[in-house]
Amino acid sequence: MSEKSKEPGVLGNLFKTFFAKHWPVWVGAIVLGTLNILLFAIKSPWGASGGINNWGENVFKLVGIFGLENATPTNASLYGMLCLFLVIGSFIGALFSKEFAFRIPPKGELIKGFIGGSLMALGATFGIGCTIGAFFSGMPALSGGAIIFTIGLFIGTIIALKYLMWEMEKFPKFSSGKSYVFLSGTGKSGSWQIYLAWIVLIITFIISYQYSGNNKIMAWFIIIGMLMGLISQRSRFCIVKAFRDPFMTGEADGSVGVMAGLLIGVFGFTIIKYFGIGIGDVAARAREMTWVFPHFFFRAAIGGFVFGIGMTIAGGCAVGTLWRVGEGQVKLWASALGFILISPISKLYIVPPIVNSLPQSLDFKNYLPDYLGYPGAFALVLIIILIWYVFVKWNEKTGRFSAF
Repeated sequence: MSEKSKEPGVLGNLFKTFFAKHWPVWVGAIVLGTLNILLFAIKSPWGASGGINNWGENVFKLVGIFGLENATPTNASLYGMLCLFLVIGSFIGALFSKEFAFRIPPKGELIKGFIGGSLMALGATFGIGCTIGAFFSGMPALSGGAIIFTIGLFIGTIIALKYLMWEMEKFPKFSSGKSYVFLSGTGKSGSWQIYLAWIVLIITFIISYQYSGNNKIMAWFIIIGMLMGLISQRSRFCIVKAFRDPFMTGEADGSVGVMAGLLIGVFGFTIIKYFGIGIGDVAARAREMTWVFPHFFFRAAIGGFVFGIGMTIAGGCAVGTLWRVGEGQVKLWASALGFILISPISKLYIVPPIVNSLPQSLDFKNYLPDYLGYPGAFALVLIIILIWYVFVKWNEKTGRFSAF
């Protein structure tokens, strides 16, 4: 066989473009921001914690405890499916690139994964959102609470990093020990992963088609969720990286990537809200207030802070946890388990008594255009992103705040 015949064809080169190496984070973030706009145009924006909570509710409903015997709301089920197919999309991406493997870390890391996931559940239920719903979608939605939630995330991340550095110094053996890797797809022996990826991809499209007759919104959420998982896996998109790395290694790539996705989102969301796109039977005001939660400012601040600690200890935010589950990282399986089990308990029994004791002045829906108009609100979000960009690039160059 000649050397020329061994060269991949046009389709082979296209496949290698997507799966031979990882994408820049900013490329993935821009595509994710665009898909988020499509979700908003179809129904409502991207969220992760609600879907994970839906999983937990279904688990407790199945075993008949915590008063969850009744069916969960349709909207929650919609996001439960979105999250499920985000995991499946990541699984497909990992298989196509022969990167899937069961990676089992030392026991200390598994413990930190579970604790981190549990803290994320507490933060998300108290703050009404996660790094996706209350930040990546909340900022473009022009929510004042999203800004407060973001500040809480930063502070929580810094506190958790200080703890991790203390742990490494005082208890270095806690996270050390044997780790294991199974079903690695390296070399020719990993060809089965590509075949399995095609099978899972075809099944995903079949399931979406089955929904398309009587639930078109669900059908599109399945396809978009799958694409979001694949894109997140290929670009290593993770918001904890954007908040953590400038203070740990000084690297700014993760931060700049997330900013690119936010910029796309804020343009698209503002246009949808300003012109009332996709109103249908929904009142214009209700469309404007989409993804503006009653958490300004106390719930957002505390929720973001707790979530920031949890995601840093776990090593993955809400979406980062899901796509890492799909590629076989068992530490993040422990994180997802903590999130799934604690979220319904927190939502039902921990958050309500605290929230009911708060005056309304501490927690309400803060929609920035109500105070600044659309031009002012839009400009404020852009200024926040610009300040963040200047800081991370300056810190990358100087190392002033890296590793404290």
